[in-house]
Amino acid sequence: MKIQGKMFLGLAVFLLATAIVYGAWSKEPVGTTGLFLAFGLAVMIGYYLAFTARRVDVGAQDNKEAEVADDAGEVGFFSPHSWQPLALGLGAAFGFLGVAFGWWLVFVSAPLLFVGLFGWVFEYYHGENRTQ
Repeated sequence: MKIQGKMFLGLAVFLLATAIVYGAWSKEPVGTTGLFLAFGLAVMIGYYLAFTARRVDVGAQDNKEAEVADDAGEVGFFSPHSWQPLALGLGAAFGFLGVAFGWWLVFVSAPLLFVGLFGWVFEYYHGENRTQ
């Protein structure tokens, strides 16, 4: 993960330089703001990856003599089944449709969003997956 952190921090330096040059030459606030926001996002991701790399084992991507097969194996834990993303997606879809058709639809979709979000966060605290 060290190399990914360095790549994102390098991208952040490039975006900062680009934002400064673009802002000085174009005097256009929207593109300049977008570039500065992209710089901030790259810094956050690069810092997280560099910070996390100190706490986890060295991966195959950090070893210059590693083979592709060295990175094989278990990646992590993923939820085998969940209905919560469906509720969250439907709530978000109705919420965005509310912007186009009427704000009343946003208020109708809010409970669906909250139920989906609450269910997704607390999915492993109740039911058959309680012990995982």
